Amino acid sequence: RSSVGSSRSTMASGLESYVNHTVSIVTSDGRNFVGTLKGFDQTINLILDDSHERVYSATQGVEQVVLGLHIIRGDNVALVGEMDEALDARLDLSSLRAEPLG
Repeated sequence: RSSVGSSRSTMASGLESYVNHTVSIVTSDGRNFVGTLKGFDQTINLILDDSHERVYSATQGVEQVVLGLHIIRGDNVALVGEMDEALDARLDLSSLRAEPLG
C-alpha cells in the first residue's frame, strides 16, 4: 500500500469528527474557504454548506465572497481545521490586513 493512499485514509477518518462543524480550508493555491463541512469522499473532495471565501489583502480588509454550497477538490486541499466560531465572531475582518498566501 502506498504512503499516499494510507495518508488519505488517515485524513478521511480524521475528517469524520468535523462533519456538521464549521471548518476553515486552505487550498494548495493559497485560497481560504470557511463553511460547514457536510461531507467528503475517499479522495478528500469536500462539500461545504453556508460557505464563503475569505480574500486577504495587504491594503484593505478581508473580503468575504459568499458561495453557499461549494465543493473543493481533494487534490487541492492543503489544510482543514475546525473553527472556533465564538472567537471568529469577535474578529473585525474589515480591519484585518494580510498578504494573500497564493
